[in-house]
Amino acid sequence: MRFQLTAVLAIASATISIANPTWQAEQSWAKGSNGHSAPEHTSPRPNVSCHPKTPHKPVPSPPSRNKVCYVKSHNDSITDDSTYIMDALHSCNNGGHVVFKEGTKYMIGTALDLTFLNHIDIDIQSYIQFSNDTTYWQANSFRFVFQNVTSFFKLGGNDVNIYGGGTIDGNGQVWYDLYASNIYTLRPVLFGLDGLKNSVISNLVLRYSPEYYHFIANSTNVVFDNINIAGGSKSKNLAKNTDGWDTYRSSDITIQNSVINNGDDCVSFKPNSTNILVQNLWCNGSHGISVGSLGQYKGEYDIVQNIYVYNISMHNASDGARIKVWPNTASALSGDLQGGGGSGMVQNITYDTMLIDAVDYAIEVDQCYGQSNLTLCLEYPSPLTISDIVFKNFKGKTTKKYQPEIGTFACSSTSACKNIVASGIDVLSPNGTDSAYCLNVDESVLDVKCGGPYLGFN
Repeated sequence: MRFQLTAVLAIASATISIANPTWQAEQSWAKGSNGHSAPEHTSPRPNVSCHPKTPHKPVPSPPSRNKVCYVKSHNDSITDDSTYIMDALHSCNNGGHVVFKEGTKYMIGTALDLTFLNHIDIDIQSYIQFSNDTTYWQANSFRFVFQNVTSFFKLGGNDVNIYGGGTIDGNGQVWYDLYASNIYTLRPVLFGLDGLKNSVISNLVLRYSPEYYHFIANSTNVVFDNINIAGGSKSKNLAKNTDGWDTYRSSDITIQNSVINNGDDCVSFKPNSTNILVQNLWCNGSHGISVGSLGQYKGEYDIVQNIYVYNISMHNASDGARIKVWPNTASALSGDLQGGGGSGMVQNITYDTMLIDAVDYAIEVDQCYGQSNLTLCLEYPSPLTISDIVFKNFKGKTTKKYQPEIGTFACSSTSACKNIVASGIDVLSPNGTDSAYCLNVDESVLDVKCGGPYLGFN
């Protein structure tokens, strides 16, 4: 299946029917075209192109593969199929095509190190689920160095193409409930990339990740296309921190043509993310397309540079476009998320063409992230600079949460920010106003009515 987003932002009503998450991911897969048994076959590799914007590097175009390996399965939704999976990946590495068979279910109960992959296609036609053994995963999942991130598997290597239209299910409910009782629970991300390069991940359905859906670390020249993300909790315990994509120490990443229903950032550019293109996304229930958070770790220098975000449809979110930076003093957003005192720079970021639909702030620039005391934040301004930022062609309506304000442009000192421009901002609050809280910025180049009071940050 393929979820196309047109260049016109009036796509919301047409997209809702395919974006609504249902808890029964396995049943949805079974009723779909990939849920029925079929003769063994390979899927054609999707022809992925980037339009209308093009990335700094061309989309990887690998040669055809010369060997096919079909992954065996116990097909009982209980027994760990990890040995079968690793056998197929090793057998078809360096020029082969691995197939997770249509109409077949696979269970993964072992942490998989996949950083050896090279010149390989992974064709997921099936339903793959990770086990619900939270004790095992907390002890054995792969740990990254940023914000307690761990991963079910670590995907790396060169020239890896993953596609097939199948479903990958993170079995998130047990994690949502566990995190509600213990905020120090180490919840795995669904897709953990570490050192992946020259690769394309496309045409997949991702459901119920325990935490982020993608964490992209130490990777370069990777394209994500036609990814459908959804997942929520069926209990009173919310699915938290379920970012769609987080980039970290990575460059030349493209994320496009995808539908995201989640409970945190739709896309987030974490420290040292450069040359990134995000386009043609439909985001619902998120915290927006975010730069940061940055400056969390004292003594570290964070860079986010050369980011272009285009043609985003943002619905029922806390933010549309967001830049969030920790102040230069110890702060705590929550018990398991604390920091402040780091430095760095945010430079050459463009948000171009965004539909705002029931969003609290259309635009939020905040150098006091994690610090509710504005006076203390301004007393210890962030050393991280923000420059050459463009917000343009925004249209829609915010919620009443911060009305009459539709946005905030708040820098913690007069030297921290320069050349932040907002033009073509056709966004109103429910009562018809377009006010904004503006602090230590050049108000003459902001297409909003500065002068509003401080009403808070998200």
